[in-house]
Amino acid sequence: MKIYLDNCCFNRPFDDQSQIRIRIETEAKLKIQEEIRAGKIQLIWSYILDYENNRNPYIERNVRISGWKKYAIQDIEENPEVLKTANLLNQIGIQKIDSLHISCAVFSKCDYFLTTDDKILQRADQVDYIKINDPIGFIKEVLS
Repeated sequence: MKIYLDNCCFNRPFDDQSQIRIRIETEAKLKIQEEIRAGKIQLIWSYILDYENNRNPYIERNVRISGWKKYAIQDIEENPEVLKTANLLNQIGIQKIDSLHISCAVFSKCDYFLTTDDKILQRADQVDYIKINDPIGFIKEVLS
């Protein structure tokens, strides 16, 4: 199984853990990371993850997130097909960077695109190309 985690997912453990939703999403994301490290789930990386992470002003977060690139089985670069799909996603109201993330996941034939971004999750049913879920939903659906 191949999955793509967007930048929101990778940053979740660094968010304020006093909120129960964030804490539970963090635990789910950490479980997914264990499965990736164990080779049970394949991680896909992309140029847009690099771009967004490199803009992170917190050096420690940047370094820890970029360390996940070594676990990826594939690193998607910008290409016409990615841009075409991103434009289609943008037309249904998904923001530009988010549409590029999803498009990279689609291009690499991921089974799931995981995010904690509510705006993306609200539009998930409008995207036919890939299953979009949050870490908790993914755990319930796939790993339980």
